Amino acid sequence: MKLSIMFAVVRTGGKQYKVTQDDVIQVEKLLGEPGSTIELNEVLMIGEGAECRAGLPTINGAAVTATVVAQKKGPKIIVFKKKRRHNYRRKNGHRQQITLLRITGITAP
Repeated sequence: MKLSIMFAVVRTGGKQYKVTQDDVIQVEKLLGEPGSTIELNEVLMIGEGAECRAGLPTINGAAVTATVVAQKKGPKIIVFKKKRRHNYRRKNGHRQQITLLRITGITAP
């Protein structure tokens, strides 16, 4: 017997994520303290088992609720620029701000 698990595709921070209940995902920084609840309203697709429903571009009335697990920084990225034979070298580092979310529910219209 196969269990059908409800999934959703949400868009946040310019990226798309396929999520199910109890997933933990890393997204670009969202406002909220650890333990607070966030609702993601840009749901592009909802599916359960073999059935799926896509929006044009989003599904009206659909939402994904999540709780903020932590606010942290991502891995350090080295940005190095160089122009040969011109004595031009620039070295910078960057760490992206990340929010960890635990998906608590998916509501379909």
